[in-house]
Amino acid sequence: MQAYHVHPGRNFDGIVPVTRSVAAPGPGEVRVRIRAVALNYRDLMVIRGDYLGSDAAPVIPTSDGAGEVIEVGAAVTRFKAGDRVATTFFRNWIEGRATPEKTAQSFGGAIDGFLAEEVVLSQDALVAVPEHLDFAEAATLTCAGVTAWNSLFVEGDARPGDSVLLLGTGGVSVWGLQLAKAAGLQALITSSSDAKLERARALGADTAINYTTTPHWHEPVLAATRGEGVEVVIEVGGAGTLKQSLLATRMGGTVAIVGGVSGWGSEVDPFQLIRGAKRVSGIYVGSRAMLQDLSRFVALHKIRPVVDRVFPFAQARAAYEYLASGSHFGKVVIALD
Repeated sequence: MQAYHVHPGRNFDGIVPVTRSVAAPGPGEVRVRIRAVALNYRDLMVIRGDYLGSDAAPVIPTSDGAGEVIEVGAAVTRFKAGDRVATTFFRNWIEGRATPEKTAQSFGGAIDGFLAEEVVLSQDALVAVPEHLDFAEAATLTCAGVTAWNSLFVEGDARPGDSVLLLGTGGVSVWGLQLAKAAGLQALITSSSDAKLERARALGADTAINYTTTPHWHEPVLAATRGEGVEVVIEVGGAGTLKQSLLATRMGGTVAIVGGVSGWGSEVDPFQLIRGAKRVSGIYVGSRAMLQDLSRFVALHKIRPVVDRVFPFAQARAAYEYLASGSHFGKVVIALD
C-alpha cells in the first residue's frame, strides 16, 4: 500500500512517498482503510524537527485519520467490517487523567500515524464517528476537536451563559467557536483578517476583533464582557499573546494553552495569577473518552466541522505548504479516496 514518510528536520523536502506492507490484524486489532486525514500545526513541527528533534527516524505522519474497518482480528468486540471510524491521538490514553505512560505514544509523532492507504491498530485506538459527517469532517475530530472540547468543557468547565475567547481562526479555534455556540456560550474571536472575521460571525461569533488594527485586543474583550473578562481563553499564540490572554480572563477563569504559534518562551507575572485567582492549564489534546463525548455532542447538535480545503493524496506536500501559509479558516484535509 502507498503511504508517506516524513523525515524530521527536512521540512517540506522530507515528505516522501513510500510503499509499505500491511500485516493481517492480530488479536484485538483491526485493519482500516484510511479515507481522509486532517493536518494540525503539530504536523508542521514534526517536519521541521521541532517535535521530536531533527535526528528522529522517519515516521508515517499525522494523528488524525478517518476511514472504514475492512478486517478485524480475533477477540475484536468494538467494531466490525464496514464500520466508519476515527483514530485517537494517543495509543494508550483511554480515560482518566493524563499520565506520562498514557501520553508516551502519539500517532504521527512517536509512532507511525495515518497518512497511508491502510493501517492496522488496536480496536482501543478508534471510535465510531457520527453518521452525518463525511470522512473529511470526521478526520478533524481527533486532535483539533478534542483539544477544543478539553479546553472548554473539561479543563475550562464552561457552562451555558459563560464566555470564551478564541485566538485566531485555525482548526482548534474554529472548532471551539462551533462547540461554544452549540453549548450556549458567548463566543469572542480574533483574527488579522476581516474576511475571516466575517466568516466567524456567520458561524455565530458574538464579538470579532482584528488584532492587527486593535493591538490591545484584550480591551474590547473586557468591554464585551461588562469589564469582567471571559471564563475561558483557548490560547494558541504562546509568547506573543499570553499576557493579553490573562488580561482578558475574568477572576477565577482559565487560560487553556494549546499551542505556541508566536513562540514558546513567555513571562507570566505570578501576582497576576494570584490576585485574579486565574488558572493557566496546559492542554495535551485529550483521551479517547473525551473523543467519544465530543462525538456524541457533535451527533446531537449535527455540527459539521469547517473544512477549509481538501487536497488529494498525491498532493500531500501542497497540503502542508498551504497549512504553513496560514491562509486557512478551519481545517486542512488530505483525502485518500
